[in-house]
Amino acid sequence: MQTPTALVIDDERDIRELLVVTLTRMGLRVETASTVISAKQQLASQDFDFCLTDMRLPDGSGMEILTHINEHYPLTPAAMITAFGNVEAAVEALKAGAFDFVAKPVDLGVLRDLVRHALKLRAERNASPEPMPPAFADQSSQTASVANSPATAGESKKAAAAPPCPRLRGQSPAMEQLRQTIAKVARSQAPVYIWGESGTGKELTARSIHEESPRASGPFIPVNCGAIPAELMESEFFGHKKGSFTGAHADKDGLFQAAHGGTLFLDEVAELPLPMQVKLLRAIQEKTVRPVGAATEIKVDVRILSATHKDLARLVEEGKFRHDLYYRINVIELRVPPLRERRCDLPLLAEGILKRLGESHGITPPALDASAMAALDQYPFPGNIRELENLLERAMTMSDGDRIMADDLHLPSNAPIAPVETPVPQPTTALPYTSTPAQAAATSLSEIIDCESGLALPDAIEQMERTTIEQALAANRYNKTKTAAQLGITFRALRYKLKKLGID
Repeated sequence: MQTPTALVIDDERDIRELLVVTLTRMGLRVETASTVISAKQQLASQDFDFCLTDMRLPDGSGMEILTHINEHYPLTPAAMITAFGNVEAAVEALKAGAFDFVAKPVDLGVLRDLVRHALKLRAERNASPEPMPPAFADQSSQTASVANSPATAGESKKAAAAPPCPRLRGQSPAMEQLRQTIAKVARSQAPVYIWGESGTGKELTARSIHEESPRASGPFIPVNCGAIPAELMESEFFGHKKGSFTGAHADKDGLFQAAHGGTLFLDEVAELPLPMQVKLLRAIQEKTVRPVGAATEIKVDVRILSATHKDLARLVEEGKFRHDLYYRINVIELRVPPLRERRCDLPLLAEGILKRLGESHGITPPALDASAMAALDQYPFPGNIRELENLLERAMTMSDGDRIMADDLHLPSNAPIAPVETPVPQPTTALPYTSTPAQAAATSLSEIIDCESGLALPDAIEQMERTTIEQALAANRYNKTKTAAQLGITFRALRYKLKKLGID
């Protein structure tokens, strides 16, 4: 087997020697250069499996070398050494074609992972019959890595044969940009912070990143940080040993161990209490976890993706979220656009949702009438795609024929529009406050529909529907045909509702 070769470009002798020793111990043959000119001469004289260049050089910039490699030696993965915290330089390096970068002072563990990744990438590129197009990136930070989209030659045959991000539907410019960014960051081992309003599809975005990454064969473990009781968080994340606390009847692996070799998705990461943030930060930094009651730590290989609909930077300023953890998980930042920024995707999204609902309930879904589509196009969608799904599911149930009309949607007339720049939580426990009459109507909602107070509107409507259907069934001695006639809906709609609500 031929020994892989690496080219190290740095004008500081001590750093060159450190990198040479590290890479040589990994079994690589290493050549060095201290200037842009000498680096180009080295590249022209022999074939390299990997190139690592500093940002600042005496006769130019590492950016020039990256661009040169990307144009003339596209099979050679190149990475950049940047100053710690220099986000702008890191972004520019990725745009110039770097697949990865590492910050000074160089962490040798990070460097070794980067080299292994580079050699694997080079092997994949050599195995591909297609030329490798230049790679570009949009956003990143101090330790991010990025590669080409699945349509390019570096990906596996499976990824090359399938369209990128099949979970993310839409042809709007915003979605095209999101899919392109996902394709670029998919190969990265760096943490990705996904932000956006509630209901925009942050978990789908995280799944798409995982499925296009080299970790796709590993597990994808999503966890809602706001749903775990504070006293159980350490055990849930890191596991525990038998007898370590009351109720610990057996050893249990945590979420980090479950995600070993794959991806751990921390949804609603802003909900983590401060003590847990400290422990999570250490686990991410050290790549080890200590189960509750254990005497030793366990190494874990996990990529961290996180998401929230809150303004995490503001929480850092307010002291509610640790700044060091914020910078650790916010290496690559990814924004998921709200639905109102991609209205041209509404027909495609609605068609896909209705088709999926029909398949899940074993019925032929009705089509959207032009009037219904026009009404949706004018609606602000404060709840984004999740709200669109709820609206269509309700309309599909309430429609009498084979078409959903505008009246079947029952769109709120005073829906609030969430801000675009700063995502904030959407109200889920009351109707929007507008004026005194509206407030009075909101406070008396539970009395009007005979439901439990404090419920969100969709839940309240569902409870009302359940109660009405159950009463109608009892009045008609559970004759579904008569019940449907009494309720003024079709038999198909009644059958759909019974299945949806779990009414026997």
